[in-house]
Parts: sequence; C-alpha cells; structure tokens
Amino acid sequence: MKLRRLGRTDIQIAPLILGTNVVGWTADEKTSFTILDAFVAEGFSAIDTADSYSRWVPGNDSDSEKIIGRWLKERGNRDKVHIFTKVGSDMGQGKKDLSAKWIEQEVDTSLKRLQTDYIDLYQSHWPDPTVTHEETLSAYDRLIKAGKVRYIGTCNYDAKLLSAALAASKEKELPRYETLQNEYNLYTRGQYEGEVQELVLREGLSLMSYFSLASGFLTGKYRSEADYGKSPRGKGMARYLDSKGVRLLEAMDKVAANTGAAHAEIALAWINAQPGVAAPIASATSVGQLQSLIRGARLALSEDDLGLLRQAGK
Repeated sequence: MKLRRLGRTDIQIAPLILGTNVVGWTADEKTSFTILDAFVAEGFSAIDTADSYSRWVPGNDSDSEKIIGRWLKERGNRDKVHIFTKVGSDMGQGKKDLSAKWIEQEVDTSLKRLQTDYIDLYQSHWPDPTVTHEETLSAYDRLIKAGKVRYIGTCNYDAKLLSAALAASKEKELPRYETLQNEYNLYTRGQYEGEVQELVLREGLSLMSYFSLASGFLTGKYRSEADYGKSPRGKGMARYLDSKGVRLLEAMDKVAANTGAAHAEIALAWINAQPGVAAPIASATSVGQLQSLIRGARLALSEDDLGLLRQAGK
C-alpha cells in the first residue's frame, strides 16, 4: 500500500482510518483491544476518536478515549500509531464549543484519558458560530507550541467556513487546518464534491471521510424493508432505499461480479480513488469486519468500475 500524506504535515498513513465511535458501545474493551491489535498488525496506524465517543451510551463517559488509552499503555506502542481526536462537542457545557478556554481545558482531559502526552491530529468536531476562527486557532497555536498537539484538522465545515478559517490562519500567521472530516460516500457526495473538494485540492488539504459505508447501507445487506431487522441500524436504511440507492446497489453488484470484492470493500476503494482523499474512516465490531475493511483499503478498481459507480450515484 502506498502511504498518503495528510495535508502539509509529516504524517503519512495507509489508506484506512479506524473509526472508534463503536469502542465502549457495540465493541467492548476486550473486543476493541483485539481489533486495534489486528489493525496495527496489518500495517495501519491511524486511529480516530473524539472526546464525546461514546457518551450517548448510558453509564459511559468518553469511553472510546479511555479504552484506547488503556490499550496504548498496555501495548507500549504509542510511537507506532497516529492518534486523531476531536474537541468541540457539547460535553455538558450547553453548546458546541470551540472557545479557547474550552479547547485548552479539554485537551488536557483527552490527553489524560488517552494516557499520552501528545495528540497527532486535534480536530474541531463541529462549527461554533459564537467564537471567531482567530480565537480557536490561537488556542491551537498555544497547544502546538506546548507540544500537546502536532497538527490540527476540522470536521463538518462547508466551503465558506473552511475558506474563512484558512484565511484567518494566513492573515494572523496561525496554524491552519490540514485535514477535513465530512460525510462522504457513494450515496452522499454533496458535503465534499463541488466547492469543498475544489478548496481542498487548491489548498493542499486532505479529506478523511466519515459514514464511509452510509451507516452500513453500502455493505449491500439491506435490499428491502424485510432486511431492516438485520441490525439495530436497520430502520435507518429507509432513507437510502430510494431510486438512487437501488441503482447504486445494482452497480455494486456488477463491480462485485467483476472483482470478487464485497460491497463494503468496493465502497471504500471508490472513496480512496477520489481526488483529495487521504483515507476513509470506518469502524468494526469484529476482526472479520476489520479484515473486509482492510481488503477495501488495498483494492484498486478499474476506471470502468469507478465510472459505473460514479454514474449510479448521481
């Protein structure tokens, strides 16, 4: 696998980022350790989490970071992985929060949970219209100078917001966002393609896609209402099973016949072939699922297959 550089950083990663929103939720600690071990053993290094994962589970409190931290300590392999985490979610303060005060407080809490003294990529999880880009970026500047953070990225920004943030970095001589996390997959393309992608390419940023498998729809196992009971997420598939969704599944069936690859693998390979993409983010609750994701990261689709998929998703 060819490594991919994140923006203008010196971080190079293989083309798959392990999403850990499931850690401490649908993957318990023992299972998560096994998945993390297998991920690293296959030559991958990028692990994406957030201070808010998985607080939505009753009794959980940032369990994703905590479990990853215990794994890092037990394995003693901090120098072999890249840890990406996020700040800015409502953690009880009443709003999405990118204030300097919150960022500089929360980074120390994340570092403690992760049992590390630095974060490779610290990301603004959500826009916060109540603070200026300068305030947020100045806080990140102090964290970088203190050695707590190496680089910064952002999530869920449209072209206007991202352009304004990059302009503030340049004007005030502050660190700039090197990566962008937006929803992007074969079905949902509008949050990246168009103005955002043009900006990413022009400014040399890297996209890391989330919901890369469209909440599981692109695995191909949801074909009708009768399939909704296959997982707890099944009822959410209704929004994908429209004419576009059906076209995509039919196109993926053809590509699967051509390549022998599973639908999830095809979906990841398509994302990796798009300009400006560093890697898709995807999560797994078993080593078997992880192995499929890894095959997808290693899969190269033909131009004909890529074109067929692109056309089907329009």
